[in-house]
Amino acid sequence: MTCILAKIFTRPTMIRVKGHLVKLSICALSLSSCASLKKTTASKKATTPTTTESAANRRVEFLDGISTKRNTYTPKTEKKDVSISKNITRSSANLEMAQGWQFKYAQLLDVAVEQVLNQRLYSFIEDWWGTPYRLGGKTKSGIDCSGFVNTLMNTVFAMGLSGNSADLFTQVKRMGVKDLHEGDLVFFRIHHRRISHVGIYLENDKFVHASTSNGVIISDLKEPYWKKYYAGGGRL
Repeated sequence: MTCILAKIFTRPTMIRVKGHLVKLSICALSLSSCASLKKTTASKKATTPTTTESAANRRVEFLDGISTKRNTYTPKTEKKDVSISKNITRSSANLEMAQGWQFKYAQLLDVAVEQVLNQRLYSFIEDWWGTPYRLGGKTKSGIDCSGFVNTLMNTVFAMGLSGNSADLFTQVKRMGVKDLHEGDLVFFRIHHRRISHVGIYLENDKFVHASTSNGVIISDLKEPYWKKYYAGGGRL
């Protein structure tokens, strides 16, 4: 009897124990699955770049057309020839050697210094600059327009020239303003039907002459006064 009771009471207990073992096994399996899932998730997070890192590793386009990746671009140093001897032009060399009178007359003529080259001509103009006008005069105390032109052409260009403005007009080969060069003559009819004034062409529509108001001076053919009375130009 005792054995029977023992069997009766022992069997359910074993069943309950077995049930607990089953439950424990299921929990153990669940925990191991959770652990593996966490490991997988962690590994995925570790291998997946963040938004910031992804943006940093994108290719960046610069304005000058150079594309590179972060921390991978090494700029190349270009060798440039900066030697002075190879960068000096002829005009800059001429400018370095230019003298004071060249700068002065380049400014008066509104041209580059390199274009003012005839030192004999501009020395003569400088020497006679401001000499007052005097009709029939031929000296530095007073000189008229034809007297000044004759003196300059004979001294600077060795022309052996003589005569008044009207006479000189008949001796030249007529030329348009665009074709005039340094040393050509320019003529005017001022309040007369005949030629009454003469000057010597320089550069850039500028000419030198003995004016009645300012004496020996440089004027511009484009000035309204001279443009109004301009009669033509020519070459001897």
